[in-house]
Amino acid sequence: MRFVHDLVTPRAVFAAGALARVPDEVSRLGGTRVLLIADEHAAAPRERLAGALGPRLADVIGEVVEHVPVEVSRDAVRRADACGADLAVSLGGGSATGLAKAVARERGLPIVAVATTYAGSEMTDIWGLTDGPRKTTGRDERVRPRTAVYDPELTTSIPPALTATSGMNALAHCVEAAYAAGASPLVRLVAIEGVRALAAGLPRCVDAPDDLEARALTLYGAWLGGIALGNAAMGIHHRVCHVLGGAHRLPHGGLHSALLPYSTAFNRDAAGAAMSRLAAALGADDAAGGLWDLAGRIGAPTSLASIGFPTSASVAVANAVAAAPPPNPRPVDEDGVLELLGAALAGERPEPS
Repeated sequence: MRFVHDLVTPRAVFAAGALARVPDEVSRLGGTRVLLIADEHAAAPRERLAGALGPRLADVIGEVVEHVPVEVSRDAVRRADACGADLAVSLGGGSATGLAKAVARERGLPIVAVATTYAGSEMTDIWGLTDGPRKTTGRDERVRPRTAVYDPELTTSIPPALTATSGMNALAHCVEAAYAAGASPLVRLVAIEGVRALAAGLPRCVDAPDDLEARALTLYGAWLGGIALGNAAMGIHHRVCHVLGGAHRLPHGGLHSALLPYSTAFNRDAAGAAMSRLAAALGADDAAGGLWDLAGRIGAPTSLASIGFPTSASVAVANAVAAAPPPNPRPVDEDGVLELLGAALAGERPEPS
């Protein structure tokens, strides 16, 4: 056995009611002029947090857009400069975190990220910006939040549809980390435990949104997914999602859900040991089929056609992905991407080969 293990994660504060601890985390980092970035789904906690920050609150940005368009990020940087911000607090899902990262990348501000969905971005050094039809992503230590705050109480108001797609997004991080080249044994264990927690918690969250125990279990799984995402190279699934998200502005969580069973099936024969572990964590005989079954159980999309991806765009997407292939257990070429897209467009349950 040979590996290199170098786990890097933000400080995590996880507890029901943890939103009240954000001012202490701001103080711990020396923040005196706070830029608060909150998405539209976090209106009530935004008001509570703004009041708790008091005179340290320098400005509030509520204009958060999925995939972080460059014009939105430039405006956020200008506002950070205008208010003299020395720390950013993001409150919301991956788009709110992503906008805070855009500011941090330009101005070096530390971030306290409060997660209200299962996105996982709050645990990583990954940034993404969309300029026209092109989405660019990268890794930069400046954008990694210093602290991630997880409060299960903030997730009980997430609508069932968003719970489902955000949870499938978190599962995608775990799945790709489980077979990622170079991931250490510990990161792989984290990924499999994340799958187990998400598979157990998500159906309960959808059935009973106020079930705080289920919300905590699911948020725990998403935290593990964020650790996996931040410490493993993602493969074909994330590469295709980035191309589709940038060029076609498809909903981020729905895109992950619609593609994940088929990208898992794409890699099935090239990552047999990981697939066996994933299937066991899902309580299924086959990882790809188990993911499709779970998505259907919680009402998440299981086909690209259902979220608006046109078949006519498949060749252009395949060309873009094959032009910069990601590290992946199965080699990535144009024909393989077309095969993957065709399966995801059809939306039928992947069957073991």
